[in-house]
Amino acid sequence: MTPSALVLDFGGVISKTLFETHNLSEDALGLPRGTLDWKGPFDPSTDPLWREMQAGKISERDYWYRRARETGTLAGETWDDLPPFLAAIRGNDPAAVIRPEALTAIDRAKSTGCKLAILSNELDLFYGPKFRAKLPFLASFDLIVDATYTGILKPDPRAFAFVTEGLRIPAANCVFVDDQKRNVDGAVAAGMRAVLFDVRNPARSYAEALGHLGLAPET
Repeated sequence: MTPSALVLDFGGVISKTLFETHNLSEDALGLPRGTLDWKGPFDPSTDPLWREMQAGKISERDYWYRRARETGTLAGETWDDLPPFLAAIRGNDPAAVIRPEALTAIDRAKSTGCKLAILSNELDLFYGPKFRAKLPFLASFDLIVDATYTGILKPDPRAFAFVTEGLRIPAANCVFVDDQKRNVDGAVAAGMRAVLFDVRNPARSYAEALGHLGLAPET
């Protein structure tokens, strides 16, 4: 059976990671280029905190709260929450950091009748509820499940159940894409096909996801 739904994480999969946009962040905050030297998956050797998160010693939320506070200190701000941090470094044009590969894949899946869902642990928690209004492509999605409101974080099986129940399809009909291995493992355990998204090669990851949907890459 060919799956009929594309289920995407948001941060890292649909939007570029903050690691990829340090120059934009530094410019927005008035910091010298090179000030933000933590590079997460792009160079784990620069980022002990990232390695702790990957080892399960801290949560992804803990990681970003720490980065918000640290960056705020550098900019002369006090950021104990994520929306003001992200608003300051991503400005009023969040569309500028959306992956073009994501938009292409979303359009391709939608045009062939596939259902679309987002399953995020912290979409509105990180970006604030006004963020979605600035991204018109989100109207293409049949379902957005955000743990900001459900309180159920991936890889909890209940998070994936929100998607299957919301779309009214079995898990086997879903292709799930996430840049965190534990979430991918959770999707597989829930019965979904899953792609571990490589932020260093988004085109290849989206091609793999579309392949599971029976959609050959466009030439």
